[in-house]
Amino acid sequence: MNWAIWVIIGIICMIVEIITPGFLFFSIGVGAITTGLSARIFSLPVQLIIFSISTTISFLLMKRFAGFLLKKNENVESNVYALTEKSGIVTKIIMPNKKGYVKIDGEEWSAIASDHAETISEGIVVKILKIEGNKVIVSPQEEEE
Repeated sequence: MNWAIWVIIGIICMIVEIITPGFLFFSIGVGAITTGLSARIFSLPVQLIIFSISTTISFLLMKRFAGFLLKKNENVESNVYALTEKSGIVTKIIMPNKKGYVKIDGEEWSAIASDHAETISEGIVVKILKIEGNKVIVSPQEEEE
């Protein structure tokens, strides 16, 4: 009858894992189900050892697997920083030391020229060099080619 208790604990842990982030309950669930499969053969002290070992191994494997997945996407830029190196079109003239506006991927951003003495006219294609606060720093695309 111990095997049924272990399997029920394992299933409950798997259900809790679906609801919560992380892999802790998943590892406990794997350990409990593994112990339940061996409960007919071994006594309770041995079952506890099997549970401890299988939970630890499961946790370490899941940690390694999660690390592998996170490492794959490590260099992906997100949020506004993903705009760097993209192109945009000036929608309102950018005057020396004054803000203008640039449309990037359908969104309008305030922008300043990388060379503060430069004027960039409407309709010019620009390259986004960096993000500073809520504005983009741009230079005309023709200069970059």
